[in-house]
Amino acid sequence: MNHFETRSGDLYCEDVSLAAIAAAVGTPVYVYSQATLERHFHVFREALRSHANLGEPLIAYAVKANGNVSVLRVLGALGAGADTVSEGEVRRALAAGIPASRIVFSGVGKRPQEIEFALRAGVAEINVESEPELDLIAAIAERLTLQAPVVFRVNPDVEAGGHAKIATGKAENKFGVSFTEARRLYAKAADHPHLNPLGVACHIGSQIIDLTPFEQAFSKMRGLVETLRAEGHSVERLDLGGGLGVPYFNMPEPPSPADYAAMIARVIGDLDVQLAFEPGRMIAANAGVLVAQVLHRHERPEGRKFLVLDAAMNDLLRPAMYDAFHDIRPIAATNAEPEPFDVVGPVCETGDTFTRDRVMPSLDSGDLVAFMSAGAYGAAMASEYNSRPLVPEVLVHGDRFAVIRRRPTYEEMLADEAPADWL
Repeated sequence: MNHFETRSGDLYCEDVSLAAIAAAVGTPVYVYSQATLERHFHVFREALRSHANLGEPLIAYAVKANGNVSVLRVLGALGAGADTVSEGEVRRALAAGIPASRIVFSGVGKRPQEIEFALRAGVAEINVESEPELDLIAAIAERLTLQAPVVFRVNPDVEAGGHAKIATGKAENKFGVSFTEARRLYAKAADHPHLNPLGVACHIGSQIIDLTPFEQAFSKMRGLVETLRAEGHSVERLDLGGGLGVPYFNMPEPPSPADYAAMIARVIGDLDVQLAFEPGRMIAANAGVLVAQVLHRHERPEGRKFLVLDAAMNDLLRPAMYDAFHDIRPIAATNAEPEPFDVVGPVCETGDTFTRDRVMPSLDSGDLVAFMSAGAYGAAMASEYNSRPLVPEVLVHGDRFAVIRRRPTYEEMLADEAPADWL
């Protein structure tokens, strides 16, 4: 469920019309529903809490999905932690009021200064993805004279994910260590005075719409926990990552959080570990839309019809990068007959195409549309390609809205660039 609905023919976010936001802020613009963010977090947490044997998990929202500080504040106020993959994301989480004790620092290529910042901040865990990284963390922790809380990300060699570019759990993917490495490295960390091995982690991909690969991976992780304990190690935490699919409009219905939690309770509910989860897309995707305006309608003599929008691939990269589907809805009521359109943007790339031959209501210059399910990996992946300003972001709460990231001016964009001193 989300809080975008049609009222008297016009599309609203909670109690604010998207047309009113477009008139006030301009287009393109991202619009987020606070009520939807809150609801999705509550549904996920309550599904887990309904199984007493799962304890009180750490739900570390994946900042990479949508890292706007206001979005993080909404979730942090509910008790969410943050799954981060850079110093910048750690800083965002802290700026949003999320305590370091609820921050997970992940990623395959952490720089020394990023590791030092995370350790000084006191993050809950650093997810280790290779032996060189473990050695680097140990050296930095020794220099700082503290113990680094480490969790080993294991690659379970399970195929999953809605697209090859978002599958992370196969042996050929860059993420994590093998099970054999995990056992050796866990023992190595346990023997180091400046490392505190807390547990193990896995994350097998994104937009997964079948519980089977989750169960396969989690069963393997259970076996690893039992093996490590049999070898005399303490294993306090099991981080199961994220990846549970969201109901995009053209895809099969994914498993519910309740079904997901029931499977986890059955597979690992008696392990006596603190569980951690890293949901991102399932919290944010259907909590946001991208509002755009039709610049013009272009019809070729042979019959192909284009809708040229003021939004482009630099504003919403997912269709160009992942062939992702987004439902495109007119914001104002229309009785026009549906027609097939190629919906494109103004960027000088053929890849700047949102969809081809999409049958949708006939639209024309000045009409507004909303790209649904755009709250995750939309604004977060936006760029200034073609020297186009970054898209502003708006948060709606009931009948109020606020600009939570404004559109920069061209002068501000150019001010970031200093000519070389010989020019």
